[in-house]
Amino acid sequence: MPKLISPYGGKLVDLMVPASELAEAKAYASTLPSIQISPRAVCDLEMLATGAFSPLDRFMGEADFRRVLTEMRLANGALMPIPITLPVRAEDGLKVGQDIALRDNMNDLLAIMSVEEIYAWDVAETAERVYGTQDTKHPIVAEMARWGGLNASGPLRVLQLPRHYDFVEIRRTPAETRALLEKSGRDNVVAFQTRNPMHRVHEELTKRATAEVDGVLLLHPVVGMTKPGDVDHYTRVRTYKALAEHYYEQDRIVLSLLPLAMRMGGPREALWHAVIRRNYGANYLIVGRDHAGPGKDSSGKPFYGPYDAQELVAQFKDETGVGMVPFEELLYLPEEDRYEEVSKIKEGVKTLNISGTQVREDYLGQGQLLPEWFTRPETAEILAEAYPPRHKQGICLWFTGLSGSGKSTTASVLQELLLEAGRQVTELDGDIVRTHLSKGLGFSREDRDTNILRIGFVAAEIVRHGGTVMCAAVSPYRGTRESVRHMMDEGSFIEIYVDTPLSVCEERDVKGMYAKARRGEIKEFTGISDPYEPPLNPEIVLDTVNFTPEENAHVIANWLAEKGFIRRDV
Repeated sequence: MPKLISPYGGKLVDLMVPASELAEAKAYASTLPSIQISPRAVCDLEMLATGAFSPLDRFMGEADFRRVLTEMRLANGALMPIPITLPVRAEDGLKVGQDIALRDNMNDLLAIMSVEEIYAWDVAETAERVYGTQDTKHPIVAEMARWGGLNASGPLRVLQLPRHYDFVEIRRTPAETRALLEKSGRDNVVAFQTRNPMHRVHEELTKRATAEVDGVLLLHPVVGMTKPGDVDHYTRVRTYKALAEHYYEQDRIVLSLLPLAMRMGGPREALWHAVIRRNYGANYLIVGRDHAGPGKDSSGKPFYGPYDAQELVAQFKDETGVGMVPFEELLYLPEEDRYEEVSKIKEGVKTLNISGTQVREDYLGQGQLLPEWFTRPETAEILAEAYPPRHKQGICLWFTGLSGSGKSTTASVLQELLLEAGRQVTELDGDIVRTHLSKGLGFSREDRDTNILRIGFVAAEIVRHGGTVMCAAVSPYRGTRESVRHMMDEGSFIEIYVDTPLSVCEERDVKGMYAKARRGEIKEFTGISDPYEPPLNPEIVLDTVNFTPEENAHVIANWLAEKGFIRRDV
């Protein structure tokens, strides 16, 4: 079928070492120096290896990278809106001209890269040009600050794809997906990008879009990296499988998984999705309002306009070969038991809708099944299994403030109130963590960040398993705290700013640390010789000058009760 080709002549990049050469290549790779690449780079490598990023055949060299930043194009002029790079550090010891082995975090050997380029890049410039912001509320901007200041590039020989043991029957390469789509006998393929559970409105939209072009639906959920805090892909894919099996015509749908590491890059990312889906065989893409948007910035405003993504994808449709299908807002008409576009609903007609916030707080958070008019029973049951009521969900109470502000004292009182309310609590105090978890780290910015990220990792694991964790650490840098927030589900990270003036903290300092810092005996001391960046939008702000630790602990407990995180018997 002529329409089921990539925008680059139908040829997909294939970086896999042939089976006949694999044993020799692995033996050679075992003799090479190696680096462990990040989970994001592992996702990117898989997409490169199978041709999903065609015509890109490697992590970008400097010429490609610079032009993508400014023009959304590779050096050869091919459209590519998002930079795909391999960040490295000077201490990795890479040298131009050498071969290195690329391994994942389990030390599995994935590929050999012949290093042709190592070049410097700037976080601020990249963030501003690609994502339009340097605000660390944007998850990729917060993450990029930890990538290192160099990128490496060169030809790749992929020895094996990353190992996946889940849903293997629907993990398909672009070539495999296109071959399956061609068997449908239809020229048009409508791709649906999703990183969230699908409800009735999504089902209705995809069916209408598919019928409109007499095509087949490529239900193509992202199962690589999505927005931190999203519903995990195991839960989501279970819902997709149930919907695909029971509520779609079987010759009108192909469910296949996409191992993409999203950037939450809004308009640029939407265009990137169009390029990727063309490589998988689609010639239409459903683009939602604020497609791939990360939410709101530090001032409370959306990072991108609601229709920016739709406009950019439509602008390049001739070049990508992918038509833009807008995600129309649909509402449920209870008296007619159907969904209809908002623009077609007459004034006064009764409608129903449930927002994402209501799904989380009013239904899942309260242990209530979602209504059948909103979501299919199978989806409602799967989500209810995965998301217990709010008072049983994990939470992280993150106390931040200057040394001596009263973080640990307040946390100690709060712990007893939480135990009284039936919450078992793990306390990760900054001083205790430095003794056990972060022993050997100094107080440079890098070491402080490492310490906080270690605390955050442990806290996120506790939260993921339904526990309550309190972290009392200075955590002076805003971007690092945001990185910790992004490790957890939305709403489970509760930032508590202990807003105590520096002068008061110095008066309370029984150890004399501030005095030593004033005399220059302690270097890089927060508040004296190193900055403290106060939260911009913390969930709770405490005043320890006019209120006691007991009063502040009750402020927090009352807030948690109002939000449903703890229950109080009447």
